[in-house]
Amino acid sequence: MRVAVVTESFLPSVNGVTNSVLRVLDTFKQRGFEALVIAPTRTGDKHNGFPVHQTVSVPFLQFPVAVPGPSIQRELDEFQPDVIHVAAPFMIGAQAIAWGYRNNVPVVAVYQTDLSGYIERYGLSFARPVVDRMMASIHEKADLNLAPTPEAKEYLERIGVQNVHIWGRGVDLDLFNPDHKFSDEVSELRAKIAPNGEKIVGFVGRLAAEKQVHRMSELLGMKNTKFVIVGDGPERSRLESQFAGSNVYFAGRQSALELAYHYAALDVFVHFGTEETFGQTIQEAQATGLPVVAPNMGGPRFLIEDGVNGFLANPSGQGDYLRLVKKLVDDDKLQKTMATAARASVAAKSWESNNAKLVEFYQQAIAQANKTAAGI
Repeated sequence: MRVAVVTESFLPSVNGVTNSVLRVLDTFKQRGFEALVIAPTRTGDKHNGFPVHQTVSVPFLQFPVAVPGPSIQRELDEFQPDVIHVAAPFMIGAQAIAWGYRNNVPVVAVYQTDLSGYIERYGLSFARPVVDRMMASIHEKADLNLAPTPEAKEYLERIGVQNVHIWGRGVDLDLFNPDHKFSDEVSELRAKIAPNGEKIVGFVGRLAAEKQVHRMSELLGMKNTKFVIVGDGPERSRLESQFAGSNVYFAGRQSALELAYHYAALDVFVHFGTEETFGQTIQEAQATGLPVVAPNMGGPRFLIEDGVNGFLANPSGQGDYLRLVKKLVDDDKLQKTMATAARASVAAKSWESNNAKLVEFYQQAIAQANKTAAGI
């Protein structure tokens, strides 16, 4: 199979869109697919052996936004894909979808970014109706649309998009593993962060306004507890100023085993973002065997079974994050029970299993396109 992956985000940018695209490319490699990547950024001419074409981009709301152009059409014309995978379609995604429509090449569009929510977060709520109409106009031309949760599927259908299916995200069950908790590396890390044996509560993710990491301040009154923020991004310097002199440790951006060790060094994982379409770091924490406290909104509602593998907090409730995190920190038995349930909740969500479903969607889209071409 020949797949053109047109993504609005790619390396060196690290976020949920980039991560899922990288995992999809891993699947292509394993299955012997041919692929072309079209993206606004890149770290080299190839990734995992697949050519990467870099488009022109402009900065917008701290993100590089790819700009459509004739080079994208040339690349698609030359590659002649069997199917186009469009990740978080926006400007170049729309161009790729239009190319597929003109050339009878099926397009699978993956909804991954709550642009409407981000618009409100950045003080542009007046533009939300325009963004919703734009998203509908982009997705409605795709052959198949994939949403990460039932809520995201309902949103797309509400704004007029049809042929929407649910496709979540996988998680690396080997890399993010409870066994790391007993490693020397994690013991050393815990000793560094909590030298007196304190409990450790942490967040992992991109440090951007929509993640609302500043709300970690609501937890700082807890006794015998240390706090960790793992990640980097435009909000880091402001957060470091906010938490200067407190018991918050900034670990910076981590990857691969070092990232897994930082997860394993935690006792409780906390997430404050209310605009998550999914919440990949929540799954990684669960795979590590961590109870998670996250807002009862968006993607977390479909990953956390409240009271079983974590808690869903009322994000507007006074002190709700503090109440729930403290409940876990103060009760070792509850913490261990939820840790076991957290790992079990993602045990069937390997990337291999998850992406097998994606390939089935490709095959479905190709079969439908062939029927259309044959006039059936």
